[in-house]
Amino acid sequence: MRLDSLAGSSRPYELRRISVIGGASPEGSLAFNEHLSRGRAARIFDYFNTIVSLPDSATSFTFLGRDWAGLHSLVMKDVRTPSRDRVLEILDSISSPEDGERALKVLKALDGGRPYSYLYRHHFPALRESRLFLEYEPARSLIPLPDYEASLSRLAPRPQPVINTSSPFPTICHSCRPFYMALKTNMLSDVLALPEIGIEFYLGRNFSIVANWTYGWWDTDSRHRYWRAYGGDIAGRWWFGKAAHQKPLTGHHIGIYAGVNTWDFEWGGTGYMGGKPGGTLWDKCLPYAGVEYGYSLPIARRLNIDFTLGIGYMQGTYYKYIPRNGQYVWQSTHKLRWFGPTKAEISLVWLIGCDNFNK
Repeated sequence: MRLDSLAGSSRPYELRRISVIGGASPEGSLAFNEHLSRGRAARIFDYFNTIVSLPDSATSFTFLGRDWAGLHSLVMKDVRTPSRDRVLEILDSISSPEDGERALKVLKALDGGRPYSYLYRHHFPALRESRLFLEYEPARSLIPLPDYEASLSRLAPRPQPVINTSSPFPTICHSCRPFYMALKTNMLSDVLALPEIGIEFYLGRNFSIVANWTYGWWDTDSRHRYWRAYGGDIAGRWWFGKAAHQKPLTGHHIGIYAGVNTWDFEWGGTGYMGGKPGGTLWDKCLPYAGVEYGYSLPIARRLNIDFTLGIGYMQGTYYKYIPRNGQYVWQSTHKLRWFGPTKAEISLVWLIGCDNFNK
């Protein structure tokens, strides 16, 4: 019986208990894999709550950890696995979590990583699943009683409930492949009317890559008003701490970044232009680079606020000018060599991807 047939069956059922047993593929930390399994179980419980109301005491979740036995079974059935005999030998040696860590390193190094890459593509997804067990019984129906004077022997026997507890519910809830990315905007830059958009991808092993772009090009020639800046940066981040191990793109992070920008600010008086006039961004940009630290704080199911500060070095040329008789007269040229804060962000982050949500 499948979920939809149980939900839509004309025969009434009383659902007594839901149990979810989750497993995980070998890659990633145990805490991270348990987080994924709990997320899958939560979606299963949410589905059944739309059908019948169950107390929390009627639901349970068990996490089995890395499913090495399941991987061994899959490799036994797949004769195309590269270095199959050696892979089975490695899997047979696992009897503890410590053995699993060692085996994972050996698999990654075996034959240039070909067997591990094959297992990752063909067998790991099947291990990222949750098995669902339901305990249910046919609903008891009321049997009309005859007149009081009727013989008790005429009463129909009361049907006994049949409880299914021995066999698992045959539906396996497959998970999608975990994917983590984020779109964000730096609210500090937005408040200054210099809109900034950013995108971040989680690469695995607590590493991510970020790219940001700022573009604001406001000007009024007749009143000599210029508020213009554009440029961008890229960064590599490493996430650490308890929150980061529970879920990617959350918690503490450190990283390095590099970028370029140019600007032109003038409000009816002296103007300041960063970079050489004319040409492309690469002709007139001011490059910078540095190190950063930040913290990404969950505020909603798919929203974080990320606080980041970067210290680094910026260099280039900037100019001072004044508007006069409809023209712009250059006053002086300056070399910029700045060491100090070169990045400040309070970003609103939208989490995108499978399993990429906060509890």
